[in-house]
Formats: sequence, C-alpha cells, structure tokens
Amino acid sequence: MAQVRRAAVPEPEPPPRPEVPASAMAELAGAVIARARAAGLDAAGIAHAAPFARTRADLERRRAQGLAAGMQFTYRNPGRSTDPARSLPGAAALVVGALGYAEPAPPRPDGGPAGRVARYAWRDHYADLRAALDQVAGVLRAAGWRARVVVDDNGLVDREAALRAGIGRYGKNANVLLPGRGSWFVLGAVVTDAPLPPSVPDVPDLCGTCNRCIDGCPTGAIVAPGVVDARRCLAWLVQAPGPIPREHRAALADRIYGCDDCQEVCPPNRAGQRRPTAPRPAAGEGAAPDDVWPSIAWLLSATDAELLDRHGRWYIAQRDPDHLRRNALVALGNVGDAADPATVDLVRRYLRSARPMLRAHAVWAARRLGLDHLLDGVRGDADPEIRAELEATVERRDRLSPERCGAGAAGPAITRVRRVAAEERADSVEPPRPA
Repeated sequence: MAQVRRAAVPEPEPPPRPEVPASAMAELAGAVIARARAAGLDAAGIAHAAPFARTRADLERRRAQGLAAGMQFTYRNPGRSTDPARSLPGAAALVVGALGYAEPAPPRPDGGPAGRVARYAWRDHYADLRAALDQVAGVLRAAGWRARVVVDDNGLVDREAALRAGIGRYGKNANVLLPGRGSWFVLGAVVTDAPLPPSVPDVPDLCGTCNRCIDGCPTGAIVAPGVVDARRCLAWLVQAPGPIPREHRAALADRIYGCDDCQEVCPPNRAGQRRPTAPRPAAGEGAAPDDVWPSIAWLLSATDAELLDRHGRWYIAQRDPDHLRRNALVALGNVGDAADPATVDLVRRYLRSARPMLRAHAVWAARRLGLDHLLDGVRGDADPEIRAELEATVERRDRLSPERCGAGAAGPAITRVRRVAAEERADSVEPPRPA
C-alpha cells in the first residue's frame, strides 16, 4: 500500500497581544542589550523585523547573473532568508549580535608541508555565538515573549540584519565592518515577537577611497564594491562540489579551507586588532596548530571517519571527505617539495585513486611539481577528466622547501588572474544596499 504523505502544517500565527507601553519595551530592550554584553558579545543592536525586500531583489538578480555559482546558503530561498517572519511567525524585532574571532595564529609546525585554514574555522565560534544569543533569548522568554536564535543559518541574511541594527556597515569586500573593530566577527540574531524599539543606525562609510581588498583578492572575485563573484572566490571554491577550476588552483596556494586575504589587507581590521574584544581563549588554547596549519600528508592519509571527526563541522560538499583530499592535492602541488620522497609517494598514490576527481587533481599536482615521470601510468586513462588534465597547460613551480612556500608560491599565475579579472569587472553590477 502506498504511504500517504501528509502536508506540513505551518506554525499558526500567534494571537494578538494587548498594547504594551513603550516604556516597558524600552526597559526590556535595555535588559536585552545588557545581557548580550554580559554574555560576551562584542556588539549588539536591535532592528525591526520587516522583510528585507531590496536584499531579496539583490539576491535574485545576482543569482540570475550567475554570481552565486552553485552556492546555496541564503541564495537557496531568498523569499525565506529575507523574511524574519518565516523563522518566527509574528516576528516584530531582531536582536543582532557580533562575536569577534580574531586571535593570534600558533606557529606553523615543522615537518612537511602544511595547509592553511581561514580564521573563522579555527574553532567553532558559531557555537559560542549561539550560546550568547541563547542567553538573550532567555531574557525575552522570561518576559513572556517568543524568541528563536538564528545562527549560521540559511533562514536569515545576517549581514543585512547587522546593518539594520546599526552594528556596522558593508566594506567593499562585502563583509560587515564594525566601527573601529573591522570585520573579524561572526553574526547571528534572535528573532522575537517582542516589539522592541530599534537601534538607530549611525555608522559612517568606513572604506572611503580604499580599494585594498579589491586589489588584493588573488582571483579578482570582488567585481564591484560589495559584490563578490562566487565563481572566483577561493573561500567558495574549496567548499564547492566537483573539481576546482584549473585557472584558480595556483591562487589557492596552501589553502585547505576558507580565504582571509580580503580581510587581512583591510586597514580597519588591522586597527581593530589593536582594540580589545570580549575575552577569548589564548593562542594554543582555542586554536590548536593542527586546526590552523593541517598537515597535508595527514589529510591525504586519513580515513573518511578521521577526516569527518576532525573537520566535520566545516561545510564539506555532500559530506564527502574526498573534497578535502581534493583541496589537499592542490595545496600539495603548490607548496610541496618535489625532492621530498613523502611528497612523491603521495602523488603516486593518488594517481592510482579509484575516483577520477582525485586522479585528475593528482595529475595536476604532479605536473605542477615537475613530477611528470609519475604520469606514465595514467597516460592511457580514458576518463575525460584525466585526459583534460594531461592536455592542459600547467605552470610548473620551482622546487621549494615548505618553509619558502605559501601564497607567494603562486607567483605569476596570480598576477595574471588578477589582471584578467580586473579587465572583466562589470561596472554595471550594483553594490549592496541597506534594506
């Protein structure tokens, strides 16, 4: 007998509440912000919960232009991600919080090539943010209001919420800059039906004529102030499924997950690092060396279970650890030492992989490292991915020790990509606008 599937029943709208004195709401707003600060948030503000109509139009237009690539997140359903009431029917206000994650990196370990991980992924900062916002939601619930915490969730455009709440303003790299503090922050919100009075946004332009993030992007992915083309963004390419585009592999250098270049060159971020934030774990306590500089050899030798156990909180395409191995093969080609027997053994092993995607990236790594003599076993491979890699032009690296490798190892390839990207920038792409 066929199973009958029942349609999901939406949460009913809450019954109307009696009018609440403005003074009571102002007092509750003060208590909410005070709890946010006490919980360790670096900034907090309140915004009304009307739909972000212009943001929805921006998302839909950029998706139509192809700028989202295959990225989902808030692009998946703009009607949902731009309407707080879809997270909580009857939503009246958003309490938006920012938690800083800038902390010093532990020293790069010795002993073989290491990959690089973006700062936000060193630790689970979103768990800390959620815990703080849970305390804020507790204040609202204790006062008789409904509240839902939304953190690292496709259901809310958190950067737009931060702008509306007066926490910060967009930088040209599309990150939210907090005045005097920069953009090393994760963002989240509490959606509530409490009609809290909104904060008054009064954040000046923090970029001025500065274009360092645009000029500093290794692939020219910032195609206009505040607009990022995900098809070129390294932070997305290491998360996207399938092969990494060949034209961007050299620019990846030693990156395994994420990319911080547009934030590292940002002057407000450099100034912000001199300002204290809420207390954070000291280097070594919060960020273990292996979480910042993962061993490429380990990434290419670990089992599926070991990779997911250590890095499972990252966004891994299709939850398939082979995408981490794919990234590690590109990093090996960029920063490995062709004279190191361990590097040669890793390349040789992956040239025999049963999965074409991994064999293809191993071919690229071998050619990048000048280990063409290892390719004899795949020259007759009929798989189209392998044939394409064998026929493509690959810029060979000089033999470099791991200590000399890093972003600079990409060299002329990055310069060429930046030049081409600059020539292709579309002046017609509109920057983001506050909703």
